[in-house]
Amino acid sequence: MSGAGNVVFDKREQLEKIQSGLLPGEQIIAVYDAKGVGTGFIGLTDRRAIIQDNSFVGKKVAITSLPYSKISSVSMVSNKSFTGSYLSSSEIAIHVGTQTYSVEFRSDDKGRHVHDVILHYIMR
Repeated sequence: MSGAGNVVFDKREQLEKIQSGLLPGEQIIAVYDAKGVGTGFIGLTDRRAIIQDNSFVGKKVAITSLPYSKISSVSMVSNKSFTGSYLSSSEIAIHVGTQTYSVEFRSDDKGRHVHDVILHYIMR
């Protein structure tokens, strides 16, 4: 995990993709690589979450912006009991309307960071 200023990121090329699509004045907080099928990475800015979705037919890729104002909730996902440690999961789910976006990370701390950043902005 590297940093450029206060930005935390896993892969420079993912950071550069997020940088290329920023709105005027928008600031990047973090860009994390995802594991598993479908999602390539998630970027967090001070205005939105940005997910790269690799699950489209024909090897197409979508970059989806999720404005914090449209996110209704964010969840920590686990296939085990949360007894004593419900915030130690490497997978989160972001709920926007009837759609749920799931992102799995390579470590619990990244899942927790993404969860906490999104929660911070949707609770404002």
